[in-house]
Amino acid sequence: MPPELAGSEEPLGRRLAAHRARLGLTQQALAQRLALSRNAVSLMETGDSLPSERTIVLLAGLFGVEPHELIAGTDYPDAKADRLPLVAARHTEVDARLLALDAELRWVEALPSRQRCDALDVIDAELRVGERRTLDPAEQAAVREARTRVRLLRHGDSAATA
Repeated sequence: MPPELAGSEEPLGRRLAAHRARLGLTQQALAQRLALSRNAVSLMETGDSLPSERTIVLLAGLFGVEPHELIAGTDYPDAKADRLPLVAARHTEVDARLLALDAELRWVEALPSRQRCDALDVIDAELRVGERRTLDPAEQAAVREARTRVRLLRHGDSAATA
């Protein structure tokens, strides 16, 4: 672990529970995202089980922090911490698609009406595929919301060209 992250030791389980609560996830929802049992999450949070390096990396990505930030100042063993990567993936394919949507819609607004309608149809089709691919209920809701936004823009364009 980098020396600047060393400090007083907080139970890692307490930190994991706080991050989970911050995201509004139940132990069951977190377990599903990690491909673990709810009991495994409970054991990690109570300190009765130590998460593997793989699980720490997955948790860090889900919580939006780097692995060493997640464990810094906790009772996670230094020997295991030394094997952690410096960074963790933080976004799913759906997250990335939704992050790019605003910029894409600004670009679409500059197109002539007929091309704008065609582009919005393509965007809606891509979002529909993303909605079917994700198993996460929160991501499904976010994609449905984005699709509604795109369809409203498309409907406005259709009314204007009719």
